[in-house]
Amino acid sequence: MEEPIFKIIATYQYSSEAIIFKGKLESEGIEVFIRDKITVDTNPLYSNAVGGVKLFVKSEDFFEANRILSEVSNYSLDENSQLICCPKCGEKQINMITSLTDFKSFLSFFFSILFILLPFYSKHKYKCNKCKFEFN
Repeated sequence: MEEPIFKIIATYQYSSEAIIFKGKLESEGIEVFIRDKITVDTNPLYSNAVGGVKLFVKSEDFFEANRILSEVSNYSLDENSQLICCPKCGEKQINMITSLTDFKSFLSFFFSILFILLPFYSKHKYKCNKCKFEFN
């Protein structure tokens, strides 16, 4: 049996994520193919039905592509490209989240729902994956 020409390297919920990683791989000289991008862009609710947006690479580039993608951090970085540390526990697994805890964010959210608009104001915070502490 013959080895397939292409291997799936990653799947993403939205095409914007896939395009970012496609650009990273292409900048390293690896040819990348995207599948189901147009389907998901047409209706994002189809993403789970089709299994997300898929990135494929040639079989001979698979291990190099995995190495490159493993170097990309999934966590938030500061202005100096260093991982942000939690002020409470010191952990470096920090994600940016959207918060509706203040009155202005809540009011914006309420009126956007009322008038069927997209939210035009939200406050962003960081949240530690280990201790769940939120900070600015």
